[in-house]
Amino acid sequence: MSEMLERAKKVIAPTLGVDTELVALSSDGIEVQALDGRTYYDFASGTAVLNIGHGPEKVRQAAKQQIDRFIHSGCVFYYESMIELAELLAEVTPGDIGMFFFSNSGAEAVEGCLKLARYVTGRPGILSFTGAFHGRTLGAASITTSAVKYRDKYRPLLPEVYQIPFPFCYRCPYGLKRDTCGLHCFEALLHFQKHVLSPEQTAAIIIEPQQGEGGYVPCDVEFMQRLRDLCTEHGIVLIFDEVQTGFGRTCKWFCSEHYGIQPDAMAIAKGIASGFPISAVASTPELMTKWTKGAHGTTFGGSPVSCAAGVATIETIKEQNLLEKGMQKARHIKARLAEMQKKLPVIGDVRGWGLMIGIDLVHPGTTEPYPEALNKVFADELKENFVFIGCGPWGNIIRYIPPLITPIEIIDRSLDIMEKSLSELE
Repeated sequence: MSEMLERAKKVIAPTLGVDTELVALSSDGIEVQALDGRTYYDFASGTAVLNIGHGPEKVRQAAKQQIDRFIHSGCVFYYESMIELAELLAEVTPGDIGMFFFSNSGAEAVEGCLKLARYVTGRPGILSFTGAFHGRTLGAASITTSAVKYRDKYRPLLPEVYQIPFPFCYRCPYGLKRDTCGLHCFEALLHFQKHVLSPEQTAAIIIEPQQGEGGYVPCDVEFMQRLRDLCTEHGIVLIFDEVQTGFGRTCKWFCSEHYGIQPDAMAIAKGIASGFPISAVASTPELMTKWTKGAHGTTFGGSPVSCAAGVATIETIKEQNLLEKGMQKARHIKARLAEMQKKLPVIGDVRGWGLMIGIDLVHPGTTEPYPEALNKVFADELKENFVFIGCGPWGNIIRYIPPLITPIEIIDRSLDIMEKSLSELE
């Protein structure tokens, strides 16, 4: 163990789960230079944050210039970078979502969305979905069920919060097949409303359009569209948690575009500023203007430096046409994975929008999770300088999330290593 790791283990709380024992020294683009003298390709994208890579030049310059001008406000002053970022966000967020409350993290944005919904509706009930991950603060943990470890020993959690099964068709909680199920999961939601929590007492339904930590599971399109109609009918605030799915990760600005619908509010974070800490509650002027002054607040949220980085991130995505280029790469990756799946029954399912791809590894001939296979792939990739992370409650799902700027030849190298590794397992 290096001296640096020994120092870290003495002073950094072990509850911080670091995916590798690599010590980073510097980074650029898709590469990270480590203390061991090697250069690694970051296919974890900083846990789905660095959608346009490490330290894009325009982002670095914008942050440096902002530091020289003005670093902190603490809700005492307005400033240009915050206003400009909000204006740019209003251009890329869906529909008439066009007002923003800036905070620091995805969990804070989720908490803000929940508070907004309860405040403007006057209702107590919040409905989320099994398998969801929304964050680690107490309110966010109350609606998180991707793994029980996020809730154990923290009870009692937030009251009037309920979960129903997510439409995970590959592992249907009802044991049904999508082409014959009649969308049973949505009927289960209606049944829940009749017997447990009425629409009139429901402030919000919060959903990830594609689940992240829970397994990289995209929501069924028809289910999502019917959910939108249900919320509209009963005045329920439909919240999309786009913390991980936003800013090009699915090769759209936001995953909601794949469904052709607009949520009432969104929690956005991660890719917004290429690694600078910032998030936002995003909603319509109709709802936001009902959230009166002082009903919510922040000290560090919307840092001038983070906002400047966010402006530069959005401009870089536009100027370099990264959404369209990312979608071309996503098609290539999925075509290769489809060919691998034909030859390797350990690949049970390949799913996801854009460059947010989940590779579900199973014991051949079953849907039984196979985490040992994932561990082998990751070890083999690391030997060749590729860093990956997984997800899912069983630890068997490869998150294939390279930065949008990753060259296709580097992508192919990673897939060659993966195919060889899984072939050896077979």
